[in-house]
Amino acid sequence: MPLPQEFHDIAKRVNNWGRWGADDEIGTLNLITDEVVRAAAAGIRTGRRIPLALPLRQDGVQTGMIPGRINPLHTMTAINQEIFGPGTVATSDDAVTMGLQAATHWDGLTHVSHSGRLYNNRPADSVTAHGGAAFLGIEKATPVVSRGVLLDVARAHGTGRLPGGHAVTPEDLDAAEELAGTSVRPGDIVLIRTGQIQHYLAGDRQAYAFPSPGLSLRTPEWFHARDVAAVANDTLTFEIFPPEVENLWLPVHALDLVEMGMLQGQNWNLEELGEACAAERRHTFLLSAMAEPFVGGSGTPVAPVAVL
Repeated sequence: MPLPQEFHDIAKRVNNWGRWGADDEIGTLNLITDEVVRAAAAGIRTGRRIPLALPLRQDGVQTGMIPGRINPLHTMTAINQEIFGPGTVATSDDAVTMGLQAATHWDGLTHVSHSGRLYNNRPADSVTAHGGAAFLGIEKATPVVSRGVLLDVARAHGTGRLPGGHAVTPEDLDAAEELAGTSVRPGDIVLIRTGQIQHYLAGDRQAYAFPSPGLSLRTPEWFHARDVAAVANDTLTFEIFPPEVENLWLPVHALDLVEMGMLQGQNWNLEELGEACAAERRHTFLLSAMAEPFVGGSGTPVAPVAVL
């Protein structure tokens, strides 16, 4: 199905091409300034650190629904090997083969394209089989450390988990923002809790994957209006799946990554963070979510930590 006019109209309204210059390769990460980070660090109260990553394991979230995106395959390459001779210190080494977006991750700006273009009007064919991304590779991402804001949409709806067919709307984000008692501001990283990951944590990978709540086609304008630096949530597909518009696949990906140049993350475990924020009655924290600098990569695993 060709992209509908509604999509193109939204794309024009959220487009950031040229905003930070013709050579820009980091998009909305430009919004994370030194001043933003200082303010975020000043908000730390207790020093409690909450990890948001899923364990990297062979029976992880991937079910084969996405071709080629395999769960981590862990192999020992040396076990207590005395490589410098008998009686010397022995070493163990290991290796991993995995999809860079297999578990908790950031989607890079080359993860999707539309109409033959990537963010900032780069050609989609600049991504090649042997070189990966010639422009906009994940290694270009500057340090992803900023104020995090948890928008607990499930809790705002009075439930622990949104139903599978729930499209998270701007109105949902407004309600979660009101519950949080704060306003999302420029340079923030927004984390959206739906509760969907509870299925995976309970051992049901299929229920986690499909059907899934997720972001609506209308949400990119909400993020653009607030100058959000990056967005992540606790689902496999990020946006609602199956899509809210029949046969319109991954439109939110295209608007976020291609038009805005905004990193988006999936498979983030926000359960402990949601409980902590509700108990402490504050939903802001310092968030460290550094991208692993895979040269030419279209995404990266990440081990985010929220510091309250």
